[in-house]
Amino acid sequence: MQPENTIKEYEVGKPFLLGRTALSEEEIIVFAKAFDPLIFHIDREAAKKSMFGGLIASGPHIFQLMHCKFWIPLFGKSVVAGLEVNNWKFLKPVYPNKEVECYLTIRSRKLNSDNKTATITWLYEFRYTGKTELIQSLEMTIMHTL
Repeated sequence: MQPENTIKEYEVGKPFLLGRTALSEEEIIVFAKAFDPLIFHIDREAAKKSMFGGLIASGPHIFQLMHCKFWIPLFGKSVVAGLEVNNWKFLKPVYPNKEVECYLTIRSRKLNSDNKTATITWLYEFRYTGKTELIQSLEMTIMHTL
């Protein structure tokens, strides 16, 4: 487990690598059966005949994994409340066993009137490792203790 960082250590507007991971076929199927049981997420043979040409992850799966695996260990103890998720874009499919990296940027940080908390808007950007084209992005606004 990584040491907990404070929000103050990260500059507004400066992206940093949150982490990298890949989803196995089995992970994709298990997640999709629980949360998004569409045929191209749960059936290998049917997925081959789909427009995707194979099994793909449910849209939220890669975010959920990166958020739990990397973001929460870094920032979870400072969370007061989640406030909103905006502009969630599923631009390209996430295929099994292809490593995805997530870059995180603090879009804005506003000190709240109590001077003990801040409202932070995070930008998540997902790409296949080594590629420049986005496969997914979203903004999430959270209130944190400082």
